[in-house]
Amino acid sequence: MKNAIILHGKASHTKYFDITYPSPSNACWLPWIQKQLLMNEILAQTPEMPIPWIPKYSAWSKELERYDITPDTILVAHSCGAGFLVRWLSEHIDVKANTVVLVAPWIDPDRSGGTGDLFDFSFDAQLVKRTNKMVVFNSDDDFVGVQTSVQMIRDAITDINYREFKQHGHFTEIVEFQDLRDEILSSS
Repeated sequence: MKNAIILHGKASHTKYFDITYPSPSNACWLPWIQKQLLMNEILAQTPEMPIPWIPKYSAWSKELERYDITPDTILVAHSCGAGFLVRWLSEHIDVKANTVVLVAPWIDPDRSGGTGDLFDFSFDAQLVKRTNKMVVFNSDDDFVGVQTSVQMIRDAITDINYREFKQHGHFTEIVEFQDLRDEILSSS
């Protein structure tokens, strides 16, 4: 059976502790895409990453590694979660996945985002070869740090697919992310 793991990004301390905001794994399009995958017989999980306002690589790795990641696994990640996933996959060269989709990936290029050593790593230029498909979703009006991150990823990882969207910001105002669903289902 295919499975999917959907990772959220870095949460601000203020929003995380504000009861009017959902938990990071239940924000924006994450619950919708989880439900869409479940309805297509893909077991989908959206884990809560530990202390998301100060992401630590070891803690996030431990949480991700609680799930089975096989050649049938679909990995979807947003923002800081996508940057974390690039590092994790770059350092776990024995791991193969079906599809990897990085939505607005951020790797804190100027190291001003409070991520500590989360993004101190070397890209695996051949990472795509361990997947059936790896895609970056980017919006033309996202933050400068995301644009820089996307370019760094595209320059470092050979044969990565790229999809540019117009006026989607950081993809946080989207609830029903049909383009993402279609991209995932087209390869699964």
